[in-house]
Amino acid sequence: MFNNTEFAAANAEFDALSARGRKFLGVRHAVLGGAMSWLSERHLVSATSNCGAFGVIATGSLSPEELRVEIKETAARTAKPFGVNVIIMHPELEELLQVCIDERVGHVVLAGGLPPRTAIEKLRNAAVKVISFAPTLTVARKLKRQGVEAFIIEGMEAGGHTGPVATSVLCQEILPHLRDVPVFVGGGIGRGDAIALYMKMGAAGCQIGTRLVCATESVAHEKFKKIILHAKARDAQLSVQLDPDFPVIPVRALVNRATDEFYETQRATIARHRAGELDHKEAQLIIERFWAGSLRRAIIEGDIEHGSLMAGQSVGMVEREQPVAEIVEELMAQAIEALVK
Repeated sequence: MFNNTEFAAANAEFDALSARGRKFLGVRHAVLGGAMSWLSERHLVSATSNCGAFGVIATGSLSPEELRVEIKETAARTAKPFGVNVIIMHPELEELLQVCIDERVGHVVLAGGLPPRTAIEKLRNAAVKVISFAPTLTVARKLKRQGVEAFIIEGMEAGGHTGPVATSVLCQEILPHLRDVPVFVGGGIGRGDAIALYMKMGAAGCQIGTRLVCATESVAHEKFKKIILHAKARDAQLSVQLDPDFPVIPVRALVNRATDEFYETQRATIARHRAGELDHKEAQLIIERFWAGSLRRAIIEGDIEHGSLMAGQSVGMVEREQPVAEIVEELMAQAIEALVK
């Protein structure tokens, strides 16, 4: 155990390490909620912000008007800052950004690829703080010149759509060389010890997704929460691409019956293409559309056999259903304890 003096020193060190992230977000804890489609909505987002962290609305499944309603409903539940995550491949990107501006959202996370300069400029001209993902140091420097004000490093341990490089490697590649803007780290973070480690490496804060899936305020179906609570790190696997001619966007999720069905769909579809029954475009569409609507089926409807069970490798650290405030306080306490000398 440690004494009061040691704890006070560690607390002061953690405050200093997180100061830039807290100031940028305008919050008490430099913790962003990961934007999870169907889950990062008014209830979870407002609960995250109300406990002193930074909630982020996911727009993946929303139209512009649905987003407007979600922002208003979230604002009705919290007076604290929150942001919006916008997928740049969304067919109504401009309209979504305009809704964020109209509704006076303070921070927008541009996700799903390299954000167009026009999107960054549109937000900056409206005094909206722009956050983007940084897959490499080169990309981060380019986006910084274009006006991006903060970055998220997300490693392959993360749930859902993810990149090919581990969080720890990305941090070593990027954090020492990107000191003049806040950088938040996500992917595989399930304990505060890791948060403290990345902050000592130069991170301004962290992003948490999987740990919040089973929050009391999460609207996830009871069956979805139950399978998350029983899962281990190795259960969260990346989707497998069977043929380089038919690319599959990597998605990390728990293995279930739908996983096997996806493999079989790829095999059968590619075989039909090779036999001349389908042209390349038709075959690619069949593969791409396999998971259409499957995330909602699992999260909202509770179909854990045929739905997509997106989860990060930190899933094994989700041990019980807890209020968001309890999860965040637990993480912060672990981070401070990790700094005790």
